[in-house]
Amino acid sequence: MDLFNPALDENITFVRPTFFYVSGFDGIPDTKYYFVFLCFVYIVSILGNGTVMFVIFFDRCLQTPKYIAVFNLAFVDLVGNTSVVPMLLYMFLFDHQYIPYNNCLSSMFFNLLFLSMQTLNLTVLSYDRVMAITFPLRYHALVTIKSMFILTAVAWFVAILLCLVATGLITRLSFCRSVQVKSYYCDHGPVFRLACNDFSPSHIVSIISPVLMLWLPMCLITVGYGCIGYAILRLPTNKDRLKAINTCTAHMILVAMFYLPIIVTYILGASISTNARILNLSLASILVPTLNPIVYVLKTEEVKASVKKQFKMLRGVVVPGKN
Repeated sequence: MDLFNPALDENITFVRPTFFYVSGFDGIPDTKYYFVFLCFVYIVSILGNGTVMFVIFFDRCLQTPKYIAVFNLAFVDLVGNTSVVPMLLYMFLFDHQYIPYNNCLSSMFFNLLFLSMQTLNLTVLSYDRVMAITFPLRYHALVTIKSMFILTAVAWFVAILLCLVATGLITRLSFCRSVQVKSYYCDHGPVFRLACNDFSPSHIVSIISPVLMLWLPMCLITVGYGCIGYAILRLPTNKDRLKAINTCTAHMILVAMFYLPIIVTYILGASISTNARILNLSLASILVPTLNPIVYVLKTEEVKASVKKQFKMLRGVVVPGKN
């Protein structure tokens, strides 16, 4: 992070607090029950995303370009929730809301990273669906395991680079007034606005980041589904149209669950209360990754069949051992 620190060249001293205070909900009684609920959600997330990753890894039939992206989505959901929920429980269930400066920056980086990767993964999956429905005869030539690995690697590179810049710029800020972060974690916006020196670079990044990591992917997904809709309308029979729509249902549900809460929060902007913002964003970042594997298992026949097959194989191994 020192690369972002002009003090190295100009001998400037920055005021860095020992800790930040993450306030969480304000004035709402019994909020601990909400965090207990998130604990159960986290357990379901581990089981669901772990199952999807296990099934894809061990079933050769699912080791296709599409399921590379699905595996990456499950990995991001699992690790992303792991980077958020245990810290939330530690802070708000056990009253440890003072978080050290370096830990705050680490939390900020990983939260931004996995949130960015969720939207980029959805974009990669939409690319897969566009190619499958718009160019069905050329799908296997256009979407290969190699091309999917390249897309996934580029997504990780872009997300890591942008999050490093956003987090690194925080190190050039001085915090000489309040250290109270009005969020449920060390959120980038609420943190840099506490600075008592010029935070315009961080403010610019806070404008650019949503454009690159949220609105641009959403536009690409929307355009992709426009192409899919046009291709479906050109299909000769209703049966073919319904079959094509069914292959996109799981992805459309994931996109709606992820984007709707975030869009509502951004549209309302400053008019939304801190408590409503925390509730909305925490559910979007924690509950949605838990629902993703459930949607894929229930709405995708290949995954559903593979889960049943894997459990039968496990039962075949365990049951003879009892005898």
